[in-house]
Amino acid sequence: MNIYVGNLSLEATEEELQKAFEAFGQVASVNIIKDRYSGHSRGFGFVEMPTKAEAQAAITGLNGKELKGRTLSVNEARPRSEESGSGGGRPGGGYGGGRRRSW
Repeated sequence: MNIYVGNLSLEATEEELQKAFEAFGQVASVNIIKDRYSGHSRGFGFVEMPTKAEAQAAITGLNGKELKGRTLSVNEARPRSEESGSGGGRPGGGYGGGRRRSW
């Protein structure tokens, strides 16, 4: 089961996150999301746990708990939707939208 972990301290490491989740069961992977250009943490990540029961225990046990001075937001990860992807701009596509001016 894939678990979203939000409100991470920017100093938190994947090893620290793994250790916190291992208290509830086996951890398959840990991935703290980093800025593509600077390499700094973006303050959230994902933890994969093989069994749903252990993942639910981790969610219940860690949601609202503190790690490195920040209160974690832990819940089941939702799949990315097609609409909220990387389109940028406005609904309907493109930037600026609306009428075109003819000068």
